[in-house]
Amino acid sequence: MAQTGQIFKIHSDFYYVNHNNQTFECKLREVLKKQKLKIVVGDFVEFENGAIEKVLPKKNYIPRPNVANIDQIVIVSAVKEPELSFEQLNRYIAFAKYYNIPTELCFNKNDLSLDDSTIEKVFQIYEPLGFDIVFTSAKEKDGIEDFKEILDGKISVLCGSSGVGKSSLINAINPNCNLKTKSVSEKTERGTHTTRHCEIINITDTMRIVDTPGFSNLKFDFLMPNEVDLLFDEISQYKGYCKFSDCLHDKETGCAVLEHIDDIDLSRYQSYLAFVNEAKEYKERVKYSGTKHERETHFKHHNDKMAVKISAQKRQSARNTQKQSIHKEIHEDK
Repeated sequence: MAQTGQIFKIHSDFYYVNHNNQTFECKLREVLKKQKLKIVVGDFVEFENGAIEKVLPKKNYIPRPNVANIDQIVIVSAVKEPELSFEQLNRYIAFAKYYNIPTELCFNKNDLSLDDSTIEKVFQIYEPLGFDIVFTSAKEKDGIEDFKEILDGKISVLCGSSGVGKSSLINAINPNCNLKTKSVSEKTERGTHTTRHCEIINITDTMRIVDTPGFSNLKFDFLMPNEVDLLFDEISQYKGYCKFSDCLHDKETGCAVLEHIDDIDLSRYQSYLAFVNEAKEYKERVKYSGTKHERETHFKHHNDKMAVKISAQKRQSARNTQKQSIHKEIHEDK
């Protein structure tokens, strides 16, 4: 009888499935391979005798890194070393917003902060937007209880630049996890990734995180420029009041966003403009490819299955051929 479990690790052609806190090493049925299903860490599957029989529908999915069915994204930033980048933070927030996944904010290395200006700015910008905010120091063990409260009872993806202390925070909760950590380079002020693949890790009986290789090369070059404002709540609230429906809130006349620009944090607005410029790259690609939407040109998705898209002209041609064949059979029977 088939059992249901969740994939917590994929290595080569083997899928490691958790069922009732037991690990099962499985392979994929040939029929599923032929369907070219997108199977990732976090997927719930039905399996029997070491073979995955069925992949259940995803609750949510993010492609970089490939992971499904998570409860939240926890964005971890460093107050210092590396220096806090508000544009990078806004990039992660907008990314989570695009995939409609709940988001929490954690600011680590609080012990390195020499003044409270950064902390004050964080609260000033993000608390009015409804984010829960915690400040931690993995080194001094400050704020760890607050961090545990965020993670408790959920599957979380920790998102943040290299060297901000994601692994150190997990080790502070449970030293037995012993996640690898590396210091930040003094020359580049950047860390190096220590994880090579996605894997769901049990921190405690009630906390699980997805250890990932990071959110690399994250750019908003996959959506139209006039869609970017939907990723910023403080901007999108004015969207319907602009004179032009395709307003980019940059220098257009009759722009309701520009009329309320003093109510929007400058770093958030600058991030928005940067992401719009990235989206313009996508618009140019679509323009010169001569298609309405590049992602939908050759393939369609149905129940996580990928199939070649057939044009209306070819479908009609197939129907005509089928009709001719039927008429031929009728005349031959006479």
